[in-house]
Amino acid sequence: MKNFALIGVGGYIAPRHMQAIKDTGNNLVAALDKNDSVGIMDSYFPQASFFTEFERFDRHIEKLRRENVGKEIQYVSICSPNYLHDAHIRFALRTQADAICEKPLVLNPWNIDALQEIEQETGRRVNTILQLRLHPSIIELKATVEEQLKANPDKIFDVDLTYLTSRGRWYQISWKGDEDRSGGVATNIGVHFFDMLAYVFGSIRKNVCHIRNADTAAGYLELEHARVRWFLSVNSEHLPAVAKENGQTTYRSIAVNGDEIEFSGGFTDLHTTSYKEILDGNGFGLADAHDCIRIVHDFRESDPLGLSGEYHPFCREV
Repeated sequence: MKNFALIGVGGYIAPRHMQAIKDTGNNLVAALDKNDSVGIMDSYFPQASFFTEFERFDRHIEKLRRENVGKEIQYVSICSPNYLHDAHIRFALRTQADAICEKPLVLNPWNIDALQEIEQETGRRVNTILQLRLHPSIIELKATVEEQLKANPDKIFDVDLTYLTSRGRWYQISWKGDEDRSGGVATNIGVHFFDMLAYVFGSIRKNVCHIRNADTAAGYLELEHARVRWFLSVNSEHLPAVAKENGQTTYRSIAVNGDEIEFSGGFTDLHTTSYKEILDGNGFGLADAHDCIRIVHDFRESDPLGLSGEYHPFCREV
């Protein structure tokens, strides 16, 4: 049984991490969140120590390590706001624990370079959650693409990625609506899709921004083996008619050469699967995250072109 600490236990994604810790037969020893609405912990680890101040949490983790009473922390799971991931990963490594960080790993590519140095200094490892790589439909897609590339190494696939997930007014008031803290819509809800695309179709060749505002991001990517038009939004007004008619608040679609890839289900246990891989020494590390972090960073620094070039059809509705 491994001992875990969790930073950001009051957040949306934290229950999936607690479930994964529990499902893999491990123990959550301590948790931190500046907000104290964390009753969800009772469903997983009611005996875990809880802190609202980082300084006291830091002291507690250090004390457990020095006393060596069987509760020293081996893993720190990080579910804090995006802009704090880098600092919290550094904390984990300094306390002689491995880090398991929710996406996005960091906001800037150079943060990865610095963390690689700290990994070498401490001998600890940074793991990131890139759960789409473990989705059965994506595993099947990658195998199909690789098979076709064996027959035709120069083949280029045409891909349309569409992801809309409705968010209320709270979203723009929270840290998620602040581009400096979240990285914007492309980073906050899209980074794992970009990771999946680079994982399946190869490294980035061209990165174009068509729309970048508070609730919508859209652009065009050229990867080694794909041309990708993509559209992301948290605005329910952008949902297609079929989704609105069915009362859906979320819409996902990936079409490859006109064929739809079914991946609407299969998300429930991906964090547990990720934890199993990490605990077996097969987690995704810093180098794995480099392509997707580069994509969202460069997009964030680009000037939007509007309806010009190879834009996603949904852009006409914005």
